[in-house]
Amino acid sequence: MKDQKIIYFGRFIFGLFFLAGNICLFGYILTKEYWFADSGFLLITYGTVFNVIVLSVLLIYAAADRSASKACLQSAGLILINIPIAILYTIIGCNLVIFN
Repeated sequence: MKDQKIIYFGRFIFGLFFLAGNICLFGYILTKEYWFADSGFLLITYGTVFNVIVLSVLLIYAAADRSASKACLQSAGLILINIPIAILYTIIGCNLVIFN
């Protein structure tokens, strides 16, 4: 059960930042309100710091507790999926803001 909580935690962090990024991107696309774009850029800044901290904690915990290492690495891998999505959304957001 402990491993399921670790995996659930990774899914939650992934889903939280993925949802927030979608809200910022599609909010700006649909409304052209600049505070969506500003929020998205702040999300990238603070989200990066938060995700690096979470990844560090997961990797340290995986090294300390070998029985939970598989679950920790699965959660870390799931959180790392947000990186290419964030890069893509940043490129799209910059192009939308600059060319509108």
